[in-house]
Amino acid sequence: MIEGVKSERPQREDRNAILANCPVMPRILGKVVFGKIGNVETEKIILYYGFTPIADPEAVRLWQRTLCETLDLKGRILISKDGINGTLGGEMNAVKTYVRQTKQYPGFKKIDFKWAEGTGEDFPRLRIRVRDELVAFGAPGEIKVDEHGVIGGGVHLKPKQLHALVQERGDDVVFFDGRNAYEAAIGRFKDAVVPDVKTTREFVGEINSGKFDHLKDKAVVTYCTGGIRCEVLSSLMKSRGFNEVYQLDGGIVRYGTEYGDKGLWKGSLYVFDERINIEFSDETEIIGRCERCDAPTSRYSNCVNLDCRKLILLCPPCAKDAINRDCLPSHAGYGSG
Repeated sequence: MIEGVKSERPQREDRNAILANCPVMPRILGKVVFGKIGNVETEKIILYYGFTPIADPEAVRLWQRTLCETLDLKGRILISKDGINGTLGGEMNAVKTYVRQTKQYPGFKKIDFKWAEGTGEDFPRLRIRVRDELVAFGAPGEIKVDEHGVIGGGVHLKPKQLHALVQERGDDVVFFDGRNAYEAAIGRFKDAVVPDVKTTREFVGEINSGKFDHLKDKAVVTYCTGGIRCEVLSSLMKSRGFNEVYQLDGGIVRYGTEYGDKGLWKGSLYVFDERINIEFSDETEIIGRCERCDAPTSRYSNCVNLDCRKLILLCPPCAKDAINRDCLPSHAGYGSG
């Protein structure tokens, strides 16, 4: 904790005092106002992460909040001693300014910012927090990072390199989904292994269970939404005896941008904001099934119990009937991680 910080949202003069004592932090001057190009709203969403040692995560949090508030951006940012992970939306020029400013911090110069369709309205508010882990696998002591990223992680494969590996090795290549099972229910790579997990914290137990030991001599390609979960997952798998582990560079987002629905990906991509899911083209195959009538669907609905985090996969007609969104005992244990 930094001296003088008394609450989650300190006064702006407190923040400025802290920022003034952080010479590595880019200075932010005044409120920036952006408009439209013609009559077109030019809003975008960015997804990004960077693993790098951060000596003072709280100072970085204060700097990032000031930067985002100045640019009128909304979304979520997590910061830990191991780096930063964020999804933000807003006016395109404001987002570009955010990217330029953030890259001025020495450890963030090489961050790969992935652009997607969407707006700041896809997020209810701006939330920036400090956490023990950037991704909540429940293994903070196992992951080590340096200025190059996660130490001991899987080999990064760009989409074209992934296709080359599959063409060369065929069935020896196994896709391993690094997301929650409900995400994979509406979209996944062909013949992917999908662990039965409700939250990211359950992955370590799944890997330790031995049920995937038969894959230890296969070419295992881990994948997730934007890549960050696989940075950690691939490292955990390698330390547990998986001999050949890869990770899809840029995640499903980057793959879908390059190949749309004409590659190895099938279905929709679940996202953690108001969009709920996205498709990469007009030819997206609907692989999810309604939990009530088994009709094809890719749309999740929230349980009517506001304290429950369970998402229910429902087709539009079934979603209109509130009884289909009732809370059930089977919903216990669901989270958003």
